Amino acid sequence: MKEFIDELDIKILNILLKDAKKPYAEIGKQLFVSPGTVHVRVKKMADQGIITGSQITVDHTRLGYDVTAYLGIYLAKSNMYEEVKKALKQIPEIITADYTTGVYSIFAKVRCKDTNHLKEIISEGIQNIEGIQRTETFISLESSIDRPMLLPEKN
Repeated sequence: MKEFIDELDIKILNILLKDAKKPYAEIGKQLFVSPGTVHVRVKKMADQGIITGSQITVDHTRLGYDVTAYLGIYLAKSNMYEEVKKALKQIPEIITADYTTGVYSIFAKVRCKDTNHLKEIISEGIQNIEGIQRTETFISLESSIDRPMLLPEKN
């Protein structure tokens, strides 16, 4: 690991990755350290840039966003990536985008209400971005794994 963290830091991170709202007192009790120790360790990792925030998990289907799709995006020229990235960030339904090797220049995950909404996002938004040559769309039928990557512990 690039930053110096020890086994206790890894255990704290894994607990927080599973539940970012877990109180430091409970983490301390679970790991047999004081809540103050947990606080100091978390602050240290935040100062090092290892912890960069916290998130909540939302069931988007319960809010009417029933379709998840993946888009393979082909760029007209690879040097257009930065401009395309800026434009993609303006589309709120794009929840991740990765600059990739292989067939696609960018692989993006999109969440939308239905297939008409998806069509609108693609045809009126993404495909109108200068620098995008074409896209390929894959609709997700089910998300079977969606979890944080836990760090290996030595035990």
